[in-house]
Amino acid sequence: MSKVLGLGAGTAGGSAEIVLRLALAATGTEAELVRLADLALTVQSDLDWLWEKLVECDALIVSTPIMSRTMAAGLKLLVDRLLGPNADAAIIEQLVAVRRAGNEPAVPFRVDERVLRPRVAGFLAVGGSLTPQWKTLALPLMHTLTFSMHIAVVDQVVFGGAGTPRSILLDDDALRRATRLGANVASQLGKAHDDVSYLGEPGLCPMCHLSVIELTGADVACATCGCRGTLRDAGRIDWTDRTTSVLSMDEKRAHAAEIQETAGRHRELRPTIAERAAAIPAFAPVTPR
Repeated sequence: MSKVLGLGAGTAGGSAEIVLRLALAATGTEAELVRLADLALTVQSDLDWLWEKLVECDALIVSTPIMSRTMAAGLKLLVDRLLGPNADAAIIEQLVAVRRAGNEPAVPFRVDERVLRPRVAGFLAVGGSLTPQWKTLALPLMHTLTFSMHIAVVDQVVFGGAGTPRSILLDDDALRRATRLGANVASQLGKAHDDVSYLGEPGLCPMCHLSVIELTGADVACATCGCRGTLRDAGRIDWTDRTTSVLSMDEKRAHAAEIQETAGRHRELRPTIAERAAAIPAFAPVTPR
């Protein structure tokens, strides 16, 4: 049976957890709820435990309260401590090939082939504000939880107006939408990344389906994933290069090659780096104890 992992970044029984529970129940398969507040993400044993949950699941549903326009700090810490290069599908793909050829890579990242299994995801973000500008960065930042492992996002939604404890329960539309997200995620279980259908609300970007755009003259870049295009008359965007999106394996592979090439160049320069580091002024850190 497929396994669905629910990752909750809110308080126990709070609004973000309520919509997560509804989504998990709607998947109709084996589901587990992990509260980040129950983990110490600076302790290696807890990180190792959570890593096993991530690589063994078939789907990931993440729910967060919106804090200062973005996701909760625990999720940011998770990205920094557990994900990144060690969870990057292109890097793992490359390292597996290097080691099978009898060589060792220039940068010895952890190699866990389970990263390469197909997975799907859904995102839930719950905020108190009724206006969109207080919620703008929540979903873009949540994509940092999934793009490294090449997890296809099936659905994503932001809720507002839930600024007091458990007040999401007053919003019947939100409760139904959370249930639909869980069912949407379940409908794509087992599919390869490029075969997954996106079932959430449409956005401007054809890759991440969000609408946070970086504009330089007529040149357009998706601020969430890096897909590129050109702004045309009447505000229309022609998306001309999807391979630059960090959601694509093309960009992941290019980035993985860049990391190895940079490490190779720097390896020859370690004595120079050490010499220059010795000349940097020293300061004794100030601590509270």
